Amino acid sequence: MPRPQFLQRALRANECAALSEHSMKIAWLTLCAPLLLSACTPTQTVGYGPNLEPIPGSITYGGQPRTKLTKAPVGSIVPHQFFDDFGHRVYETYVIEPDRSLRLTSRRIDYDIFND
Repeated sequence: MPRPQFLQRALRANECAALSEHSMKIAWLTLCAPLLLSACTPTQTVGYGPNLEPIPGSITYGGQPRTKLTKAPVGSIVPHQFFDDFGHRVYETYVIEPDRSLRLTSRRIDYDIFND
């Protein structure tokens, strides 16, 4: 027994809606995937750890400084403060290595918008 025409139209509309819903899921995953992957990058701008990269204003931005801290004992902590490109105060901590180079160990950015 053939299906009535209105039933055939309803089935086709339901198939289109299911196909459209599947397409939306794929589009949503395609848009979210780069965001999720970017969260996995190894570079770090704030916090502690070995992956901390220098930013403009850091002592070691562009390489190690020319002058070496010869009188400071190895392992000494060197604090450094500066303002970044957006006017936020940045606090960095360095440690003097045995070869007298500086290793960036921590960074904190003060995003306080109410203090000038």
